[in-house]
Amino acid sequence: MSIKTKIAAAALAALAVTGSIASTTTAAEAKQPGWVWGVGAGIATAAVVGSAIAASNDPYYYGYHRCGWVAQYNAFGQYVGRVRSCY
Repeated sequence: MSIKTKIAAAALAALAVTGSIASTTTAAEAKQPGWVWGVGAGIATAAVVGSAIAASNDPYYYGYHRCGWVAQYNAFGQYVGRVRSCY
């Protein structure tokens, strides 16, 4: 048997197997899974609650930022300068 005959036999066998699998499957139904609505509702709820929490935090101290100069140190505890810090 030549190599061309072996390749043709393998291709015919693969075609037969594919045809038999395709003929035994049921019709496909295109519909959304049920959990999609739950995920969407969870994301929307998280966005609303997160926005409400972020809006309720008041970063100002009686309408003004409290800022000042703070000493800055490196990892070894040595003074490297000052930075402006607002809180």
